[in-house]
Amino acid sequence: MAASDEAGVVERIGFSISTVVERWMPSPFVFAILLTYIVFAAGLIATGSGAVELLDFWYGGFWAFLGFSMQMVLILMTGFVIAYHPRVNDHLQRLAEVPNSGAQAAAFVGFISMSLAWVHWGFSLIMGAIFAREMGKVAHRKGIDVHYPLLAVAGYMGLGLTWHWGISGSAPLQLTDANNIGEGTGFEFLASTVPAVETIFHPYALTLTALSIVFASAMLYVLAPSGSRAKGITHYVDEAELFDGAADGGTDAAEVADPVDEPPAGVDDVPAERLNNSRLLGGLIALSGVAVVAYQFLGQGLGAFTLNAVNFGFLFAGLLIYQRPAYYRDRFNEAAGAAAGIVLLFPFFAGIQGIMADSGLALLLAEALLDVSTAATYPVVAWLVGAVANVFVPSGGGEWLVIGPSVLQAAESLGVPYGQATIAYAVGDAHTNLLNPFWALPLLAITEVKAREMFGYAIAMLLALIPFLAVALYAVPY
Repeated sequence: MAASDEAGVVERIGFSISTVVERWMPSPFVFAILLTYIVFAAGLIATGSGAVELLDFWYGGFWAFLGFSMQMVLILMTGFVIAYHPRVNDHLQRLAEVPNSGAQAAAFVGFISMSLAWVHWGFSLIMGAIFAREMGKVAHRKGIDVHYPLLAVAGYMGLGLTWHWGISGSAPLQLTDANNIGEGTGFEFLASTVPAVETIFHPYALTLTALSIVFASAMLYVLAPSGSRAKGITHYVDEAELFDGAADGGTDAAEVADPVDEPPAGVDDVPAERLNNSRLLGGLIALSGVAVVAYQFLGQGLGAFTLNAVNFGFLFAGLLIYQRPAYYRDRFNEAAGAAAGIVLLFPFFAGIQGIMADSGLALLLAEALLDVSTAATYPVVAWLVGAVANVFVPSGGGEWLVIGPSVLQAAESLGVPYGQATIAYAVGDAHTNLLNPFWALPLLAITEVKAREMFGYAIAMLLALIPFLAVALYAVPY
């Protein structure tokens, strides 16, 4: 019997969606350009702003992500370098040996990605991407039929589902900071902060997280293509490159200098080179950095869990495992190419955010949806508000500053707790990351798949999650 006849209904639907998207979806850069035109036109029609005024908003917002862009570049490069150290990579490969089928592999990668995203979205994005790549390599070696683009989607599921409800979620964390509420902010109506026990650590959010991870893992399992539909990693990455360690962040694993070894052969025995390869210099500064991170967490607890703290920790953890400054620098040079997409695209999405925020378009969209909600349906409507806004302004923190006040004021008028409203909104903000390739740029760089090759299955997951999330947000009590 043909593979297509043996496939389940969900698998066939997913494959059909993937085929259409692969044919029609443009590159992330062109996606950003088209989205700019759409938002510009919507601003002209809906806000009354003139073309010149909207261009000013676009230009004014264009550089708003510069600091964040550098944060993303660092988290990509540090995660890449650490994960491809031979000792770390060996552990990832051992984990990748666990599944025995393509469906199990997709579900396992998704489970790891979504679980890590609850801890920190940046860590999940990089480790999910690297784990998907390693799973593809192991499956190729073992002769397991896996569909590599679905593995990439599984590695991305943390950003597409659980990150904004976890301990690095932008909206919940902003409400815990007294500097973000009160007079002079958009949240001046709040009498006090909203503690994390009412959002991230509330049983409502924890229940949604657990149910969502189980459901999404099951969907990845049943979506997994079988037989001739499954295209392994060598369909997308050249086999010669794939099993050459130099393509994975450095020289071949066998040639990587272990931190306890002497400098690599051929290093000139001169003072400058001895300094460049000094384990003492590298080790001391690395230990100092790790000590600073430990001190921050001891003093502030989870409050120290910021993107800067993660980047700082990754930077010095990497130096600690490589130790030799020159060698660590060389590994960074080899990882730099993966960051090119971030450098190019982030300013364009920042420009879109400038139009959405400064023209009032984002607020109009939110208020139009919130006006039709009731106390019972409010969590579902807040989810839709976050989902729609995120398509055009894919920055959780930036969105929340613009739309969050309207979301919470509507919740207050309906008697819905602030914590429930915030988490419901956060669910939507994460959900449509499965449509917009903005956050997938680091993952695309690491896995070497094209956006159109993986986003068919990302959109299939987005659609599969809609009825589940609607029912869960409506039915799970706060």
